[in-house]
Amino acid sequence: MTTDTMTIRQMCDTFDVTPRTLRFYEAKELLFPIRQGQKRLFTKRDRARLKLILRGKRFGFSLEEIRQLLDLYHMGDQQQTQIARTYDIARARLADMEAQRDELNEAIDDLKDQLKWGEKMIASMAQSRKAAE
Repeated sequence: MTTDTMTIRQMCDTFDVTPRTLRFYEAKELLFPIRQGQKRLFTKRDRARLKLILRGKRFGFSLEEIRQLLDLYHMGDQQQTQIARTYDIARARLADMEAQRDELNEAIDDLKDQLKWGEKMIASMAQSRKAAE
């Protein structure tokens, strides 16, 4: 192994992923490690792609969106198309995430109100039971 390649174990340790994750991304043709018998050697290109895959997944991009963005790297336009498309997808994803956050905040507020109501009901029932004794 050279410093240009990493084993599956080194990739797992570096990126905090499992071997299964790396094999999955390889099966989905997102990573293309060098195969030496049963051994997989990941190149600098694979490491860069994995970093982008993990970032995309963290932001909620689908694997197909990530694949399309990675494929735009070789357009020959200094990544202008790739960056522009990534920007468009990211803006849409941000809007979705903000809408989800707003819905979640509303649900949290509703649940807090229900819990306050529940506390009052429990206290009232306990009060009634004590008065009846």
